[in-house]
Amino acid sequence: MTDTTPAPAPLPATVEDDHHGDIRVELVGEQRETLVVSGERIPRVVLTRAPGAEVDDHILIGTRDPRRLTLTVDGRDATIKPGKGKLRRRTYRVDVRCAGTAYRLVPDSIPSSRLTRDGKHIGDFSSVGGDRRVIAEWRDGAVVEPADAAIGYALAAAFGTGGQPMWMMAIETVSEFLP
Repeated sequence: MTDTTPAPAPLPATVEDDHHGDIRVELVGEQRETLVVSGERIPRVVLTRAPGAEVDDHILIGTRDPRRLTLTVDGRDATIKPGKGKLRRRTYRVDVRCAGTAYRLVPDSIPSSRLTRDGKHIGDFSSVGGDRRVIAEWRDGAVVEPADAAIGYALAAAFGTGGQPMWMMAIETVSEFLP
């Protein structure tokens, strides 16, 4: 007889942010379809994958399809548009529009991605292996609002950070076809 009981949900990951204190990142739901970022000094961010969405195991939230994702920040709806994630780093960007503010998380090196608010670089995020442990390094002189941190942590945890340069990806693709 096969046990069909779902595996227990992973424990929440908690990181200490220099500006915003402890930030908790957890994956919840029967199908682990909801990512929740919370903390005492940041608004709660909830990113949810729609039921029935095709799940990509390489993405913690399971999909990059904007039609299958909903995002709320402190209970208010926000718009999320992940790029398709193809050959170039920039295609892995994730854009969010929340309360009139535009955010973008985009890979800028192999391990990390930069967060911009209305086009201004405010911080860098790294998250390895989809374990929900996210590290943020805020730019010197940047004024980082609680919503900035909450959205940055949510995007970095849900979609990962960093990316190989196009030339490395091209070499890997070609090498797969060589004997």
